[in-house]
Amino acid sequence: MQVPFVDLQAQYRAIQDEVNPAIQQVLNQCNFILGKPVDEFEQEFASFVNTKYGVGLSSGLDALRLALEAMDVGAGDEVILPANTYIATALGVSAVGATPVLVDCHPRTYEIDVDLIEAAITPRTKVLMPVHLTGQAADMDAIMCIARKHGLRVVEDAAQAHGTLCNGQPVGSIGDIGCFSFYPGKNLGAYGDAGMTVTNDPLLAERMKRLRNYGQRVKYEHIEKGLNARLDTIQAAVLRVKLRHLPEWNRKRLEHADQYQELLTGVGDIVVQGRASYSTHIYHLYIIETSQRDELQKHLNAKGIQTGIHYPIPIHLQQAYADLHYARGAFPVAEYLADKMLSLPMSPELSVEQITYVTEEIKAFFAAR
Repeated sequence: MQVPFVDLQAQYRAIQDEVNPAIQQVLNQCNFILGKPVDEFEQEFASFVNTKYGVGLSSGLDALRLALEAMDVGAGDEVILPANTYIATALGVSAVGATPVLVDCHPRTYEIDVDLIEAAITPRTKVLMPVHLTGQAADMDAIMCIARKHGLRVVEDAAQAHGTLCNGQPVGSIGDIGCFSFYPGKNLGAYGDAGMTVTNDPLLAERMKRLRNYGQRVKYEHIEKGLNARLDTIQAAVLRVKLRHLPEWNRKRLEHADQYQELLTGVGDIVVQGRASYSTHIYHLYIIETSQRDELQKHLNAKGIQTGIHYPIPIHLQQAYADLHYARGAFPVAEYLADKMLSLPMSPELSVEQITYVTEEIKAFFAAR
């Protein structure tokens, strides 16, 4: 049996009767840059996460970058973020000339350890940037309390959390700005790169819209140095279709996670990611920990089961961030997880039979050890 890590082909087949006409309409109108579907998707997604404004962008990295730039974060400033995240979170900080300051993660939830944040704050700290990793939320109540205490802004990296709730409130709507990626493999994925920022602040929204489009207020009137970071009209049309299906897709992911958890309880030395009491979980990733991660991955691959590793080299040990001068051992939890975590196949299209097959092969692997 073949079990893909994410089955985008099956997803496309299920919605092609909706998505093909949406793409064709854009082709017919030939309005490829900031066409009407961009504005419509901005409004619809902002409403989905309970914010007033959405700004469609070309990627999740551009969302992080423009969020910080709109807040005038730059050289000499520091931004606090978790050590356990994709490098794009740090790259967004570096792109504006600021310095990423890393904080270790909680060993069970994988989210930033809020008990360690205040020790990382300096007079140069300007923004807290929590990441809602794998589909559940960082502890935003605690983070917002720290931010208010120290007079800091909050930018949420919600690239893996489209529809996650933190104490009943959609992530992305809690801080000053929420940043989303619509990379194809996300719970809400485009057919190429795409991203969005959301906010309730009209001035921040206006500035991010200006920055994404060469810094112009109206055509040929440039009031600041901007970027070309616009959401393509075709991608917006695709995302409008897929947004209608997202709640059901997220519900199926949770069902699959529950099935995995039931079938993997007590197997080998497997530990599964803990669920935070304050957060829902939409399972962008379903992660297990095992001391035999690499051997298990090879076994599953030989059986036609695709898996992933998120992320084998933590940010502070990447060559690109050698200039931060963090040594091995600086963030022990992130380093431990980098050696132990394995992401199992997870998508709405998974079948009961596929999940059973995956878990039976995992059991067979440990039984043979």
